[in-house]
Amino acid sequence: MLQKTLVLLKPCTVQRSLIGEIISIFERKGLRIAGLKMMQLDDAILAEHYAHLVDRPFFPGLKQSMMATPVVALAVEGVDAIEVVRQMAGPTNGRKALPGTIRGDYSMSGQQNIVHASDGPETAAVELKRFFKDEEIFEYSLPTLRSLYATDEV
Repeated sequence: MLQKTLVLLKPCTVQRSLIGEIISIFERKGLRIAGLKMMQLDDAILAEHYAHLVDRPFFPGLKQSMMATPVVALAVEGVDAIEVVRQMAGPTNGRKALPGTIRGDYSMSGQQNIVHASDGPETAAVELKRFFKDEEIFEYSLPTLRSLYATDEV
């Protein structure tokens, strides 16, 4: 089933000049970029996005980290995109992520871990709405679609 999911390239990715490299990993996999924008996060969107963490002692540091530079928000689409992106990202802590995953190859931290990826269909829907207006997500076909999937997969 085709799904859309949210990926945030975190400030550590921006600071390390890895934006293009990380986006290309998703594109080489065969995922379609349906939306893309750079934005500066503020208190309001971070309190909403991390509502489940606001009362945790590490939240102020997380908020400061996520406001250090703009982030790059991606709407990514593909068959089972949510699970695929989560597998590609690897475990939250980069030190525990296997080589070959984004965090395993680019991160040594649980917080400075390169990407945020939605963890399920409901979360993806809410997070996409939080970071993108409807008109900022685009529908278009990839000419490579037939070489990416079997005809019964899409």
